[in-house]
Amino acid sequence: MAFSFLTQELAIDLGTANTVIFVGEKIVVDEPSIVAIDQKSGKPIAYGHAAKLMQGKTHDNIKTIRPLKDGVIADFNAAEQMIRGFVKMINKKRSLFQPNLKMVVCIPSGSTEVEIRAVRDSSEHAGGKDVYIIYEPMAAALGIGLDVLAPSGHMVVDIGGGTTEIAVISLGGIVCKESIRVAGDVFTSDIQQHMRQQHNIKIGEVMAEQIKINVGSAMIDLENAPEPYIVRGPNLMTAHPVEVAVTSQEIAHCLDKSLAKIENAILTVLEQTPPELYSDIVQEGIFLTGGGALLRGLDLRLRDKINIPFNVAEDPLKAVARGTSIAIKNIGKLPFLMR
Repeated sequence: MAFSFLTQELAIDLGTANTVIFVGEKIVVDEPSIVAIDQKSGKPIAYGHAAKLMQGKTHDNIKTIRPLKDGVIADFNAAEQMIRGFVKMINKKRSLFQPNLKMVVCIPSGSTEVEIRAVRDSSEHAGGKDVYIIYEPMAAALGIGLDVLAPSGHMVVDIGGGTTEIAVISLGGIVCKESIRVAGDVFTSDIQQHMRQQHNIKIGEVMAEQIKINVGSAMIDLENAPEPYIVRGPNLMTAHPVEVAVTSQEIAHCLDKSLAKIENAILTVLEQTPPELYSDIVQEGIFLTGGGALLRGLDLRLRDKINIPFNVAEDPLKAVARGTSIAIKNIGKLPFLMR
């Protein structure tokens, strides 16, 4: 194609918690999906990591916004500003000309027409000339190296920040799927609530996230349980500083109800799966991707509950983004990309 050097191909995993952008084989942006906006002028002052550092610490003139909620755009203007800011990060070295942007953007499989339109419009307003949409479980399957066009069944469970996407894939299409709004963000708020009720201590989103990373667990009797994590915060009644040691058993107990909802959603999809594809899945196992796949003992808990092996993908956090970058290189060959 003439002037192909003027076209830049961006594969964007627009996640509730993190946005990852690939150009070619390389990750060029890996930042939290958050933007800080000056309330007076309405202009963005920071994106990604810089904005996350401000979260929970702002005054009246600055507001930090997470534009995506439950995997879909909740604040159209902030989403557009954020995508634009991330694109600028990539192209800050190119001062002579602005390339045409061809984008493949990832969205939850349960998105409505209105939500798909919001993602497409935000991407176009941020400079995308050619915007394609791919569903998250399909991108995750591509990203972990599954042959999605083959006449065999693969099952992917992608536990992101806002949604858990469960899908059975065969012949380049999604045969049956379930998208539930129980994922990383719900785990975080479960932990906040638990700390409030059990320890009478008030913690913010950032601290709850740290607890999840350090001692988060899906099973009470974990082998190699991590050391208890020390949490500091104000007592709800007296506002005096309190220090609490939180164990992985405690967190497993507090996440139990949310994890049970994910188990039920997986069973619902398995019930809808045609028998031939079901036998492929039992043979191959079910693949876990997304940040939630990193929860200690989750694969073992699901295997015990469902009696099918669960495989945690290599580098599960980047699986969806990697699949999106594979999709952009094969735009003509993949029937499931939407324009």
